[in-house]
Amino acid sequence: MPLVSVIIPAYNCADYISETIGSILGQKDVHDIEIIVVNDGSVDATGDVARSYGGCVRVIDQSNSGVSVARNRGIKEARGEFLALVDHDDYWLSNKLANQLQAFQDRPEVG
Repeated sequence: MPLVSVIIPAYNCADYISETIGSILGQKDVHDIEIIVVNDGSVDATGDVARSYGGCVRVIDQSNSGVSVARNRGIKEARGEFLALVDHDDYWLSNKLANQLQAFQDRPEVG
C-alpha cells in the first residue's frame, strides 16, 4: 500500500501534464507515492503523455464528466494512506509532501 496517492484529474492538458507529473516524481524524501491520472475524456494526447511514464503512473480513462467526477473517481481508486490532490496544470515544490507528512507526524491530532 502506498503512503500517498496523488490524484490528477486531467482534461486536454498534454502540454502541461508532464511538468505536473515531474514535480510529483521529484519529491524529496518521499518515494512511496502512487500517481493516478484520471483522463476525463481528453481529445488530445493527455492519456498518451501520462502513460509514457510507465508503471509509476496509473491512467484511468473515462468519458468527459467534469473535474469533480474525475477527482472523485481517482479518490475511489486510490490505495494510499494519504490523499493529495493536484490539478493537471499545477506543480509542486520538491519538499511539499515531506513538509506535509512531517506536519502530520508532529501533530497527530490533526485530522
